[in-house]
Amino acid sequence: MTVSMQERYIKEAVPAMRTAFGYKNSMAVPRVSKVVVNIGVGKIREEKDRTEIQKYLALITGQKGAARAAKKAIAAFRTREGLVIGYQITLRGPRMYDFLSRLVNIALPRTRDFQGISEGSFDGRGNLTIGVREHIVFPEMIGEDYRMLFGIEITVVTTAHTRKEGMELIRAMGFPLKAKEESNKK
Repeated sequence: MTVSMQERYIKEAVPAMRTAFGYKNSMAVPRVSKVVVNIGVGKIREEKDRTEIQKYLALITGQKGAARAAKKAIAAFRTREGLVIGYQITLRGPRMYDFLSRLVNIALPRTRDFQGISEGSFDGRGNLTIGVREHIVFPEMIGEDYRMLFGIEITVVTTAHTRKEGMELIRAMGFPLKAKEESNKK
């Protein structure tokens, strides 16, 4: 029987964070507040391909993506103001934990040449941003007919105040982080 990501947070991450950082109350422990999934479709000009990408994104996340339009026209990128250049999905609650579980247990291990999440993927507030180069690593894409491959950017937003707290929270939740590299290696 597998443990869900939410149960892992409550049973493993909260006690580990309380002992590591000395939180007096379990409600003070940082948590994952939301997961934002982004995809850029600025290079794709055909509407048929965009709707196919939207369909795959909805299969992967369980939610329909919100279209994001260009704020201004940039001639070098062949974009016009108002042109849809991407899709964004914000996941919260049970759907978020389900997506994180599939990401950590299935998708990341299936990624080509994956050796762990780098510590450079964390920002100063403890949020994690990773990119998945091929959408076919997700279990929903097995057996699907796909004509194109596209990458997905995933941001795990936490309530941590520092980078160290965020990294420890993500590590306690079971994300595969790279071990610290030795400074002597070149």
